[in-house]
Amino acid sequence: MEKKLFEKIDNYIGDLLAPEDPVLQSIEKSLETANIPQQSIYPNQGKLLQLFVKLSKAKRILEIGTLGGYSTIWLARVLPDDGKIITIELNEDYAKVAQQNIKKAGMQKNVEIRIGEALDVLSQLNDEHVEAFDIVFLDAHKPSYIQYFEWALSHTKMGSLIIADNVIRNGEVLKKNCTDEKVIGVQKFNKMLSENKRVFSTIITNASGNGFDGMSISVVRQPMCQ
Repeated sequence: MEKKLFEKIDNYIGDLLAPEDPVLQSIEKSLETANIPQQSIYPNQGKLLQLFVKLSKAKRILEIGTLGGYSTIWLARVLPDDGKIITIELNEDYAKVAQQNIKKAGMQKNVEIRIGEALDVLSQLNDEHVEAFDIVFLDAHKPSYIQYFEWALSHTKMGSLIIADNVIRNGEVLKKNCTDEKVIGVQKFNKMLSENKRVFSTIITNASGNGFDGMSISVVRQPMCQ
């Protein structure tokens, strides 16, 4: 009963405030055709990300975890004309599908896909002395979240946002002796957020037909020296 109710509420909000256009609707099919896991964010989360872009007046965004480009498109659509997203994807096949979807959405001039292990790509960005980012969105390898976050603190400024998806794991984070590396990764990450004085953080929970999860939202108070 609860799962059905959550799904109905999620669909109700999405239909009212975050309707998908044909391009966004087609991404699910593109993932299915390419045998890519259906792990995109939900429309309501996409709209939430857009609100963060609007509120922060972001122009530069880093996304770690592209998949099929669904969240990338939501973000790119509310950037100013001179805004840019750098998005990192480990799997080259996923990146090809994402590139096609981003092109279909007409967002290719605002989006640059980097292919490779995220920590390696972040090291390359270090060497390139990239400008600070206004928003960093983490949606990739959960055991590496703390490392991604620390990198982000060195490449953002006061008032920047660092957002991390899937930090509740359908309530699995409550288990003290869990052996799932993804759950352990976000447990450590959430604990780190509670102790990190450089950011002002909370977690927004969400529920859908797939269960409970959440996004952490952190406002940078004190960036780390690069």
